[in-house]
Amino acid sequence: MPIIRSFTDLLVWQEGHRLVLVIYRITKTFPKEELYSLTAQMRRAATSITSNIAEGFGRQGYKEKLQFYYLAQGSLIELKNQILISKDVGYLNDNDYKNLVEAANQTHKLLQGFITKTKSYLS
Repeated sequence: MPIIRSFTDLLVWQEGHRLVLVIYRITKTFPKEELYSLTAQMRRAATSITSNIAEGFGRQGYKEKLQFYYLAQGSLIELKNQILISKDVGYLNDNDYKNLVEAANQTHKLLQGFITKTKSYLS
């Protein structure tokens, strides 16, 4: 197993970062009138996922780390809702929707495992 020296070494952060990049790429195609609403919300939510993972990584106590990992999870669920809205209003084609859902679900799975592992250090 590789040594974790930085938050960027975390698989969950790496997967979340890939999700951020895909969100930025896809939201470039959204209508300009969405720039300060759905586009900005999706980009903020996606960025919040990796930012909270990074901040949690930098904290000392496991309870404090968990707080930030739970915030990341909340942002991820918010993003999943926004992806669904984007599809329902016609901003995402089927392929982009499928790719985003898969990326979000993979990030969610890794984040849930990361939270579970972190919680195990509290007992």
